[in-house]
Amino acid sequence: MNALIDLARVHRVAAVLLFLLVFPFLMPYDALSVNILIFGLYAVGFNLLFGYTGMLSFGHAAFLGVGSYLAGIAVVSGGWPWWAAILTGVVGASLVGLVMGYMAIRTRGIYFSMVTLALAQIIYYVFYKADGWTGGENGLRGVKVETIDLMGLSIDFMDPLNKYYVILVFVALALWFVSRVLNSPFGAVIESIRENEKRTAACGYDVARAKLLVFVLSAAICGLAGALRALHLSVVPIDSLHYLQSGQAVMMCLLGGMGTFFGPFVGAAVFLYLEDVVTNLTRYWMGAVGLVFMVFVLFFPKGVWGTFLDGVVRYQKRSSNKQEGV
Repeated sequence: MNALIDLARVHRVAAVLLFLLVFPFLMPYDALSVNILIFGLYAVGFNLLFGYTGMLSFGHAAFLGVGSYLAGIAVVSGGWPWWAAILTGVVGASLVGLVMGYMAIRTRGIYFSMVTLALAQIIYYVFYKADGWTGGENGLRGVKVETIDLMGLSIDFMDPLNKYYVILVFVALALWFVSRVLNSPFGAVIESIRENEKRTAACGYDVARAKLLVFVLSAAICGLAGALRALHLSVVPIDSLHYLQSGQAVMMCLLGGMGTFFGPFVGAAVFLYLEDVVTNLTRYWMGAVGLVFMVFVLFFPKGVWGTFLDGVVRYQKRSSNKQEGV
C-alpha cells in the first residue's frame, strides 16, 4: 500500500490522468464531466497562484473570460481554425495577466485581492461595452466547432464523450507543465514566498519578478480553460467575466484542498456535482453549496483532498512505527 502511494506521489501527473480517463463513466452524464474537467483546469491555474504562492486573487474570472472571448472572436469574426483560437485565448489571457500582475503585485494581502477584483471589473465592462465584437449582455454566439483534426484524426467534437477526451489532451499538457514548474527551482521559490516572503527576499531572490511570472503562468492556464469552455459551449456568456466566477475558483480550490496537485479537480467535481443535484430540487442551490462550503471551512480546512492526504500521511507513519516496533 505504501509503495503504491509513493508511486502515485512521484508520478502525480500520470496518476491524475489515469483517474480522469475513467472519470466520465463515474458521472451521470458526459456534459457534466466536460464542465468539471474545464473548471478543474481553471482551478489548477488559480491554485498555482493561491495554493502554491499564497496570493489570493479575486479577479481570475478576467483570464477565464478573456480566454473565452478571444477564442470565440477568433472563430466567429476571424474564421480561424480551432487550434489558432485556443492559442489566441491563451496568449491574450497571458498578456492581460502581465498587465494586471504588474500593477497588483505592488500590494499585499487583502489589498492585492481588492486590486485584482477592481482590475477584473474594468475588463468586464470593457468587454460588456464592446458589443459589436462580444455581443454585450447577450454574449458571443456562434462559436461552433463541429470537427477537430487532431494527430491525423477527424473527431466529432459535437459528441460529449469525444469532446471530453479532446479537452483532456490539453488538460494533460497543462498538468505536465504545472508539475514541471513545481518541481523546478522556481517552484521552490514560489513556495518559499508563500511561507515567508521576507526571508525569500533575504536569500537573494527577486520576489517581485517571481510573483509576476507566476501570475502570468496562472493567467495562461485559466485562459486555456476559458478557450476550451468557449469551444465546449459554442457561446461565450458575459458571466464568464463576472466576479462570481472568481469566487467559484476560490471555492473550488478550498473545497478540494489548496496547495495540492489533484485538489482543484476534486473541488470542481464537488462544487459542480452539488450544483447539478441541488438545482433539480430547488432554485436556491447557492445556499446549499454555501452551507457545504462553510462545513468544510470550519471542520475540514484542508479540503477534501488535503484531508485525505493527511490521513495517508498518518497511515504511513503508523505503518512505519509498527515495522520499527515502536
